Amino acid sequence: MKNKSLVSINDLSKEEILRVLDTAEDFEKNPRQPVLNGKVVATLFFEPSTRTRLSFESAINQLGGRVIGFSEAANTSVSKGESLKDTIMTVANYSDLIVMRHPIEGSARYASEVSKVPIINAGDGANQHPTQTLLDMFSIRKTQGTLDNLKIVMVGDLKYGRTVHSLLMAMSAFNASFVFIAPKELQMPQEYKLFLKEKGLKFEEYTELAENIKDADIVYMTRVQRERFSDPMEYEKVKNVYVLQNYMLDETKPNMKVLHPLPRVNEIHENVDGNPKAYYFTQALNGVYTRMAIMSLILGLK
Repeated sequence: MKNKSLVSINDLSKEEILRVLDTAEDFEKNPRQPVLNGKVVATLFFEPSTRTRLSFESAINQLGGRVIGFSEAANTSVSKGESLKDTIMTVANYSDLIVMRHPIEGSARYASEVSKVPIINAGDGANQHPTQTLLDMFSIRKTQGTLDNLKIVMVGDLKYGRTVHSLLMAMSAFNASFVFIAPKELQMPQEYKLFLKEKGLKFEEYTELAENIKDADIVYMTRVQRERFSDPMEYEKVKNVYVLQNYMLDETKPNMKVLHPLPRVNEIHENVDGNPKAYYFTQALNGVYTRMAIMSLILGLK
């Protein structure tokens, strides 16, 4: 991983994924290590973010690094018409590593081709979000004791949800089986279903929630993303189609955990928060350790 960009989860081998998770586990035990001392990391968020940006910045600060960057493009030269290429080539002069979120699919790959420092993709449109995938996998392994042979139920926006796309591809290396629960308008794209078929992995598709989570190891909830809809009426039609309630967890497996990349809107009721099966806030914390691991490995410091 040293000096390599992380644009897609497919950029990592199975062995590299496990190395990231093992390193994150070490950071969880001892998070305040000065391994980024003297390093400058640029966080370029062309699209709004709370958890991803702040967890990266928390990770950098706890490891002794320095952060530069912006949290909205309106306050930068992008608003004057500067190209992505010029922004990246300029910022690469000021930093050792660039973390970037951008609304256009493929933007992170393009940035990695023009940058002289490694790029970490913090989300490019509906395409990929590899650091979220790695923190999800860290959370899954921590709660299940393994990544192998698990049943993962994915719920909500499976069409535009970059987190479910990345997680599906990564967990396919560990013989996972999948259940997709989505309204017809937001079903998992055909390309991902073909990917699973080629791998010989099982998947099922449903539109109902409660009765299809009972034998899950992981229930991965997602919000319906208003920003991905060009037609507001289409969003209104599907925005509250699934709401996970506490009583729905009564007959689920004892080991089952509910994950969510956050932010949530209405798709998990607050009455779930106190249930031991709710893991999404700890999942967000795990993002700090995982991103510590990713940056340290890319910079060759671990």
